[in-house]
Formats: sequence, C-alpha cells, structure tokens
Amino acid sequence: MPKKSSGGGLTATQQAAKFLGVSVLAGAVLAGIALPAVGALGLAAKGSVESFDELPANLKTPPLSQRTTILDAEGDQIATVYSRDRTVVDLKNISPYLQKAIVAIEDSRFYQHGAVDLKGVLRALNKNAQSGGVSEGASTLTQQYVKNVFVEEAGDDPTKVAQATQQTIGRKIRELKYAIQVEEELGKKKILENYLNITFFGQQAYGVEAASQRYFSKHAKELTLPESAMLAGIVQSPSRYDPVNDEAEAVKRRNVVLERMAEVGDVSRAEADEAKRAPLGLKVTQPKNGCITAVQGASFFCKYVERVFLSDPVFGKTKEERAKIWNRGGLTIRTTLEPQAQASVQDSLKDHVYKSDKVAAAATLVEPGTGKILAMGQSKPYGYGKNETEYNFSVNAAMGGSNFGFPTGSTFKPFVAAAALEQGKPPTQSYPAPYQMPYPQQVQTCSGKPWVNTNNETLENEAETEVGPFALKEAMELSVNTYFVEMLGDIGMCPVVKMTDALGVVQGNGDKVPEVPSSMTLGSTGLSPLTMASAYAAFASRGMYCTPVAIESITQTVGGAKKSLEVPKSTCSRAMSEKTADSVNTLLSGVTDSGTGKQAGLSGRANAGKTGTTDERKNAWFVGYTPNLSGAVWVGSASQKVKMTNISIGGTYHAQVYGGDTPGPIWRDAMTGALEGKEAPSFNLISIPSGEKDPKEDDRGDNGRGNDDGNNGDSGFIGGLVDGGTTGDTSGGITLPGGLFQGQGNGNGGNGGGGRG
Repeated sequence: MPKKSSGGGLTATQQAAKFLGVSVLAGAVLAGIALPAVGALGLAAKGSVESFDELPANLKTPPLSQRTTILDAEGDQIATVYSRDRTVVDLKNISPYLQKAIVAIEDSRFYQHGAVDLKGVLRALNKNAQSGGVSEGASTLTQQYVKNVFVEEAGDDPTKVAQATQQTIGRKIRELKYAIQVEEELGKKKILENYLNITFFGQQAYGVEAASQRYFSKHAKELTLPESAMLAGIVQSPSRYDPVNDEAEAVKRRNVVLERMAEVGDVSRAEADEAKRAPLGLKVTQPKNGCITAVQGASFFCKYVERVFLSDPVFGKTKEERAKIWNRGGLTIRTTLEPQAQASVQDSLKDHVYKSDKVAAAATLVEPGTGKILAMGQSKPYGYGKNETEYNFSVNAAMGGSNFGFPTGSTFKPFVAAAALEQGKPPTQSYPAPYQMPYPQQVQTCSGKPWVNTNNETLENEAETEVGPFALKEAMELSVNTYFVEMLGDIGMCPVVKMTDALGVVQGNGDKVPEVPSSMTLGSTGLSPLTMASAYAAFASRGMYCTPVAIESITQTVGGAKKSLEVPKSTCSRAMSEKTADSVNTLLSGVTDSGTGKQAGLSGRANAGKTGTTDERKNAWFVGYTPNLSGAVWVGSASQKVKMTNISIGGTYHAQVYGGDTPGPIWRDAMTGALEGKEAPSFNLISIPSGEKDPKEDDRGDNGRGNDDGNNGDSGFIGGLVDGGTTGDTSGGITLPGGLFQGQGNGNGGNGGGGRG
C-alpha cells in the first residue's frame, strides 16, 4: 500500500509525483517516448487522460518465469523446458562490473534521483528538440523495470505484449506511478537486482545468469569487465547488438559502454582502454529448450510428463491455470524414468529397427505394483524432419499419441482367459476349436441385448492342420483363434468388458473397447503400448492393477522460496484374484517357453508374455513381463498402410513379420538390459494338467506357420486383419457387417483390424 503522511494524506514524494502526473507528465515525460513529433510518429494519447489518482495503487509483480528442469528417477537431468530461459540470482551473484555497466549506460544517475530523473527529462527534451526526432529517452532503470514487469505479465500473448509496450502518454504515466511505488518499497539495490533478472538479453536469454551462460558459458558472478560491458550494451537493442550474428556491431556497442563507465568514474581510463582492445571472447552455449533436447531418447517421455501436467486437475482446476503454472516454470520435476531401463529400451530399438525403415517400433516398460513408467522410447526420433515424428506411439491420443492406437491382435486373448477364469472356468477348459467355424449365433453383452451373427460370418485358424480339441494351455501357447471365440461365446462379452475395465484397457482415443467378438477376442481395436504394458503388469503383481504414473515429485521455486507441489498418485485396485493371475502367469509362461513367443523368452529369470499380429501384418506386438517388470513392444506403420511382408526391418529381411520374431526380440533385449543386476523373483505358478492330446498333433509340425521356430502365433483373424500369424490365428477373409472390416481376417463386427496370435 502507498505510504501516507501522518495526517493521512500523500507523502511529499507522492504529492510531487501527482503534480507531475497531471502537469509536467503530459509534456516533459514525452521526451521518453516521442518528442517533438508526436503527431508524425502516430503516438496516441488515447487512454492517457485517466486520472493519476485512479490508477491502481500497487504494482502486481508476477513471479518471474524460469526454466523447468525434468529429472530421471536418480536425479539426473533429462531436459529443460521454458517459455523464458531464466535463472533468478541474487545481486551478490552478479559481477560488480556488470552492475556498474548497466547503470552507467542505462541510467547513470540511478543512485541520485528518484523514480523520475528530472535532469534526464530536461536533457532528453533538449536533445530531441535539437535533433528533430527521438535521439534520447528519459526512462530511469526503475521505469524500465516496471515496463518489463508489464511485458512479463503479458507472457506470450501478442495483444497483451503490444499493450504493455505501446508508445502512449498513458503508459508513461502508469509506469511513473508504479515506479514511485517501487522506489519507496524496494530500494535501489533490490530494483537493480530485479531489473537484471527480468531484462531480455537476446538469444532466448532472460536475465543476466541465462545471458552469461548463453554467451560465455559461465555464471554471472564470474563476468569480466569487457564481458559485462558487452552484455550491458545488448539491452538497448538485443537484435541489433547480437554478438552471435554481428560481432562488429557488438564490439562497437561494448566500447560505448566502456567509454561511459570511464566517464562516470566506474573504471579508470586505462582499464576502459584495455577492455576495448580485448576480443569479445564468446563461448556460446546453444539454447537447449524443450523435450527435443532430452537425453537417452527420452523426448517422448518428457512430452508425456508435460501432457500429464497440463491435463491433470491436481495441478490446477482449469486448463488455463495449469498452463500458467507450467509457463511460469521454476519447477524441478523428478520423474519415474529409470536410466538403465531407458538406455536398454533405446539400445534395443536401435539394434532392431532403423529410423529410416518403412515401419516404426515403440516400447514402454512399467513396474508392476506401482504403475511407475520406467522407460518409453521409439525407433523414429522426436522431431519434425525426415524419419522423425512428434507423435508418441506409446500413449493414447490425449497424451500425444496416435488418434486410435494400434490393433493388438492376439495379445488381447489373455484378457479373455482371465475373464473366463474369474467366472469359474478351469485352467484345463477345453473346446472343440475346429480349423474353421462360424461366429456364435449370438453372444451376450453387458447391455443385455446380445450381439447377433446376422451375416453368418466365419473365422479360421492359421493353418488347416490346426484342429482341436484344445485345452486352454495349448490354445494359449499356439494362439488358436477358434478356441478363444468359443470361450467368448461360452462366458459372454460382459465378463471380458469388466476385466478390461478393471485393467484400464481403453482404445487409443479414450473410448471403451466395443462389445463385438473381433474386439473382445482377436484384438481388432487400437490400443497403446502403455495401456498394454500396464494391463499385463496386473498379471505380474498377482491381480493388482495400478494406473500408470510418470512423476515422483515436483518442487516449485517462487521468489527464491521453494515449495512442494502435489503430484498425481497411482491408484491400485484388485482386477482379479491371485488365483486367476497365477493361472494366467502359468499359461503365458508357456508362450515364452515353447509357444509363439519362444524367441522373446528371457534366460535366467521367470518370464511370460503373448504375441500378436494383425490384419495383413500391419501390426506386430509382443507384450510380456517378469514378476518385477512389464513391457509392451509394437511394430508397424503409424499410417496403417504398410504390410509387413517381404520387408527389411533393421537390416533383416522378413518374408512375413510375426509378433514372435520382430517385436519379441526387441522386448527380450530391452528387458534383459533393464533387469541386469536386479533380483529375479519367481511367479507363483500352478499345476495345469495337459489337455487331451489331439490325435493329429503328431502330424501338425509347425502348424503351417513357416520358419518361425514355433514362435509365430500371430496370425490374426479379424475382418481384414490378418497379418499372418504365428500360431494359427489367421482367418479367412470376410466382409463384416456394414463394411466395418475389410480384408482377410477372423473378425466380425468390430471397428478395426484383427489379431492373429
């Protein structure tokens, strides 16, 4: 609040200022903006008639925006992000040379005058009148500081910035009133400190610390006399005196500052002359702003963290509130990213898929029981150039991913098995599972209105030799399409819906998985790797599903003080019984041991997983886990236009891509590196007696899956989804109702492409 005299009136200083505001300001202060050619320069007095008394009494000084630092789980820096690259420092941490230089060149009488330098105003009036233009201004450092506060408050809003810098009498009057307040409340040293921290020095650097680091790669307190003079000279016109782009102009301006310092007695003539002879001595550090600069390929994870902050209500009730906090910066965000796991994911992706390949790969690792995202990467780097992308293929659309996610193929089948086991079906459950069959005539849904096979759609397995009956264990290992469709017809779709709801399984666009057989069994619906890794983590943690989290803690620095912010927490809930989870773990251990995922199997530690391939082999998946780590790997085309047949990926030729032979090895190598040196706990496996042996089993061989070493169980079957398969999940081509699916697939009635195994 403004200080009052003992009688309740304005102080002598304020009375003088009021007099200036209503008289001299209308004329003399114009020296600071436009004299003598007011009309010629188009300067508007509109809005300047406002009474001096009617202006708000206090200048609101928003916290200065600063850089935000994002750290990994061990406290090492991943990236810095900012709307203003600024690090606020105390005056004691700013070189005395720089303090003197900025005062000498911008306001040499700073310590002698008040908010307004009347001698400076008269001097400017005289010079401007003589020159016939604006050759000199009369704004004090305090007034400049006030103007910078207005600019800072305007942020990146161009309209507000224009209002904060408009050349009008009204703005000058406002600056003066607030300058009087600032002079009384802060004192000269604090004003200088604030000025040096708020001012723009070009090259994206705000404040002296960022500028010192940008141009000289050192702290502001270490600046020499010539370095300080150069920085002080930039302030008047950061673009004109930019030393990076025009060294000669910067040298001339630096020498002007040195000359002025000698004139006012801040340095001796000899010191000034010696400094003038010194080279600029630039040691430029390039601006490093944003997630694009993240280390270890963590750019996509970094952007995910940003999206979490901007979307989660824990950081503010509205989008605008959250954005304001983010843009203000000054945050230190410690994340869940584990350096060892992240490095392993990136190394594996780099080894198996080239960024120039026609397809891409994405991988995400999640910790069971906590929901912590430990690693997230993809083969195409973050960026806007050739073979780069800004889309995060590991997450849903709302968090920067693809619009719909990617069809998962047979990696969806464990959800069906878990739902059936929860309904009381035994792990030895057997079904006829013929090579080819029609979809059930009708299947119950949660709404009570059954799905009806009105078009008599059919599906088939990968090979004609793949004929049941099969028990659950073998059907899972071989990824038998007809088996799981029969299981769905037996239990209905509602148990599967309840299971996927409990596991956080939603489409890439955020919608629930549709209640149609192709989506409910064969993975025709698009999901994200993070969704799949988190869902499978519930199997690893014996039935406890935990929502994924990326942020451990946040510390916010405001005005030199630090405080902790609340962060989103993982919510863990029981998705299935321990018995069901143990049964699924046993089933999926067989997949990596001798089934379609054999090529993905880990050595020396318990592991389980499932392969998946979709329509025309446009997507291939491997999702797997150990008791202490879950991971999902997707390989395919973001456009869903590339068929992975007769294709080279990572320098390896594939006649046909399977979930076991391409994403499987990526998963294996990523998990191996991430788990190196970590404990190797065991699953709580159960005993599942072998089912009745198929009399044709001895003749089946590799079930017609080609050279996949028994690991190709990924042929999908959904309408137009067949990408080939590993274990026998390919189905004949069908045209689904309403033309929703096209191509060969085993699916009916969904909205996407199907899964093979």
